[in-house]
Amino acid sequence: MIEVKNLTKYYGPVMAVEDVSFSVKKGEILGLLGPNAAGKTTTMRILTCFLSPTRGEARVAGFDVSKEPLEVRRRIGYLPENAPLYLDMRVSGYLEFMAQIKGIEPAKRKKSIAEVMENCGIANVSSRIMGHLSKGYRQRVCLAQALLNQPQVLILDEPTLGLDPKQIIEIRELIKKLAGKRTVILSTHILPEVSMTCQRVVIINEGRVVAEDTPQNLARAFEKSNQILLEIEGPSSEVASELAKIPGVLRVNLKDSLSQNMHLYLVESEKDIDIRRELSSKIVHKDWGLLEIRPVSMNLEDVFVKLVTEEKTQR
Repeated sequence: MIEVKNLTKYYGPVMAVEDVSFSVKKGEILGLLGPNAAGKTTTMRILTCFLSPTRGEARVAGFDVSKEPLEVRRRIGYLPENAPLYLDMRVSGYLEFMAQIKGIEPAKRKKSIAEVMENCGIANVSSRIMGHLSKGYRQRVCLAQALLNQPQVLILDEPTLGLDPKQIIEIRELIKKLAGKRTVILSTHILPEVSMTCQRVVIINEGRVVAEDTPQNLARAFEKSNQILLEIEGPSSEVASELAKIPGVLRVNLKDSLSQNMHLYLVESEKDIDIRRELSSKIVHKDWGLLEIRPVSMNLEDVFVKLVTEEKTQR
């Protein structure tokens, strides 16, 4: 549905993105992840035909963004980072106005507007002036306008920026409902947003793609050891010393002291070796209390920090 090959954009002598390549399958939700000024917004503006690339190419639904921009625009819905709203307009009037701009036939406008208001949960505020709405509702209105023309591709730039936790959950659920029905690119620097919403991730740093895969595969690829979290009742210095003697254990870290004799430990062991049986046997043999034992997997935040740090070091 989306093909990006060697996409490069310079603003004068300043490089914004360079040789960015990735693809998005039909019905997939892709997370475009990176720190601020990584090149995410520039990439999205090229895909939505707001900017022309310096070189490289991008195709949306089979159409070239440089050569066939009108065909691309007919097939996309776009929610920019700072979504434009006319705050003195009512919700229904704004959506009617946007439907006209998008070229939706008059006979189909009423049905399209009713559908997006229902899907985005704004039917109950259709007569409200947008300047009187909360930021969460304004974001819903912006998402509704992006869906008006029933686009094949939906491009969302920081869709939860500035929202409170409840509003973030609401917008996230709206986006997840679109999986399979629309191809979605979701740009954000909020890492939990990607893990909870996206099926695949492209990580961009300083204008270049540094990783691309599912969040789970990325985490597995960068794990250098197994990690196990234990909550143990016993003398901390002796516990750490004894656990470190178990074959396969690389290091034992005291993570937290919950009380005078209750502590959390993070045990790192050699990759592909499961030492939970040996750990529990040792604890039982020493007559310590074992309250919790569970493996800890590397998460997307760990991968992201590692990739960005390595890139800076290499440069």
